[in-house]
Amino acid sequence: MRHKVAGRLFSRTANQRKALLRGLVSSLFEHQRIETTVAKAKAIKGIAEKLVTFGKRGDLHSKRMVMSYIPNRTVMSKLFSDIAPRFADRNGGYLRIVQTRQRVNDRASMAIIEFIDYEDVVMKEPGKEADKEKEKKSEKKPAKAKKSTPKA
Repeated sequence: MRHKVAGRLFSRTANQRKALLRGLVSSLFEHQRIETTVAKAKAIKGIAEKLVTFGKRGDLHSKRMVMSYIPNRTVMSKLFSDIAPRFADRNGGYLRIVQTRQRVNDRASMAIIEFIDYEDVVMKEPGKEADKEKEKKSEKKPAKAKKSTPKA
């Protein structure tokens, strides 16, 4: 029996579970928004918020603590240079979980986990507005082309 034993096991061994969570957290920091199951989103929320708090401190010890969990230097530098300064005046609650749908294959509840200022950041990034305009234009259906009959 697992009375008063905290944490989710995800039917994996400890090493597999640790690798799964590390991968999800590094993907979250890299893309700032990911879709996963609700249980996995809830599991990584606390880990990711703790790492953002380390990023806000910004000293050498914090960098080493983050590096021990996320071994990707580009993701770590993005955390310390881009993500953490956005939350300098906030005392927690950096992420939100939005339940979206049920997966077609196994009906698992899916959720999007994202930073709370994700929409503001996406709109301010250069080139993103041009991409959105291109998407709107591509959504319009093109005119039907006339079928040509092969010549014999």
